[in-house]
Amino acid sequence: QVQLVESGGGSVQTGGSLRLSCAFAKDPYAYNEYCLGWFRQAPGKVREGVAAIDAGVGRATSYAESVKGRFTVSRDSAENTLYLQMNSLKPEDTAMYYCAARVRDWGCQMTAGSLLGVEYWGQGTQVTVSS
Repeated sequence: QVQLVESGGGSVQTGGSLRLSCAFAKDPYAYNEYCLGWFRQAPGKVREGVAAIDAGVGRATSYAESVKGRFTVSRDSAENTLYLQMNSLKPEDTAMYYCAARVRDWGCQMTAGSLLGVEYWGQGTQVTVSS
């Protein structure tokens, strides 16, 4: 079983920064590795992938075009925290941000910031960017 708990959301002005964290807890007796990612959902819109990161050597990453150059996804070496550093925030970044995970079986399938085959979700943390 996996538990994901997001934190770090808040309200900022355009151009500001926030750092989201996702505490990742898994079965300590399991040997699975996990692919991790961030999604977001704005009111009235579908949930979209923002960034994803592999667990393997090199930890490949993937970003949505809309956040490239502004957001950075990372995970700590202990593999128990996922981060999303968000800089140069824009009003269109306003959304509920969700942490996501899946077992890394044959690698992490990621495309344009979306982690494919998500099996676990966090509850979300709200990010609001005002102009």
